[in-house]
Amino acid sequence: MREIPEDLFEIRGKRLGSRLFLGTGKYGDDALIPDVCAASGAEVITVALRRVDPDAHTGNVMDHIPRTMRLLPNTSGARTANEAVRIARLARAMGCGDWIKIEVIADNNYLLPDGYATVRATETLAAEGFVVLPYVNADLYVARDLVSAGAAAVMPLGAPIGTNRGLQTREMIRILIEEIDLPIIVDAGLGLPSHACEAMEMGADAVLVNTAIATANDPVTMARAFGEAVRAGRLGFLAGPGAQRMRADASSPLTGFLGGDGA
Repeated sequence: MREIPEDLFEIRGKRLGSRLFLGTGKYGDDALIPDVCAASGAEVITVALRRVDPDAHTGNVMDHIPRTMRLLPNTSGARTANEAVRIARLARAMGCGDWIKIEVIADNNYLLPDGYATVRATETLAAEGFVVLPYVNADLYVARDLVSAGAAAVMPLGAPIGTNRGLQTREMIRILIEEIDLPIIVDAGLGLPSHACEAMEMGADAVLVNTAIATANDPVTMARAFGEAVRAGRLGFLAGPGAQRMRADASSPLTGFLGGDGA
């Protein structure tokens, strides 16, 4: 079997072997998180800082995150750029590192991110040395502003948070992949391993999955399925899929045998 070239994913000098990021919310039991991490092969995990209580003796989600994982704190709960910046600074002060996932959401119905506030928060934090991964709608102009603001990646939603509806924004994500010279990490709405595989086949650099794994009947097995789907989709992209056609095109000649034309 021909060896597959090493295909590491890099964000600001940090090389990652896995292109699947995990979340920590919605688990019926946070004690499942270590097994989920191991089964998925993921190396990055995000956690809402508001769920972290450094003084808690029990019930702290941080107790269940393997030390081998790269922590990606997020600003879930922030409704303004200033709130997101404050949460990010607090995360750094607590020893959570310089990586931060920016979420600014003031919409209560669909939990859609505020792109303009996200750009402002990104600009401030990038200037302070944070590695900023902003969560946004799949909007080309917002993505371009994030590039200028110093983002390390762009994380467009596939569908509204927690809906498990898949790539509802597929065409817009395709445009971001084509136009934006930063890693594109599809975040939110992916409900099945096939959704993650499709995103990777399109050329997305990575995906982040939480609800689909955490709320599955068997989160550990679902995590393994997503890990394998991400790897398969990436290989499919690297292989260079054949062109799509509107009309049939036989893979074997239809003439030259059994007395047909051309025999």
